[in-house]
Amino acid sequence: QVQLLESGGGSVQAGGSLRLSCAASGDGYNVAYCLAWFRQAPGKEREGVAAIDMDGTTRYIGSVKGRFTISRDNAKNTLYLQMSSLQPEDTAMYYCAAGAGVYRDGGLDIGTERDYGYWGQGTQVTVSA
Repeated sequence: QVQLLESGGGSVQAGGSLRLSCAASGDGYNVAYCLAWFRQAPGKEREGVAAIDMDGTTRYIGSVKGRFTISRDNAKNTLYLQMSSLQPEDTAMYYCAAGAGVYRDGGLDIGTERDYGYWGQGTQVTVSA
């Protein structure tokens, strides 16, 4: 079993910052897992935002590059997402996920929902204009 528990969501004004955390636990958790943040806005499909593998290699979608930073503390089994310069279009439920990792063309890829076997319950991020 693997449990993922997100925290840190909230409501901020445009231009503000938030830091999300995801604590992993359970006998089935493996520090070698690739970890990722996904988000889902109302009426939209869930999309991968950023991923990080055990060695710290990261990958981001274009819309968050330079604004979001994904990191992990393997000693604490915790994943983070530092979000800055938040915009209303960042409003969504944010989920952390764990999986074996997706590699394409020799590099880390975020992948899709199907590439991750473990999910948290989500934390809401709301950005007002």
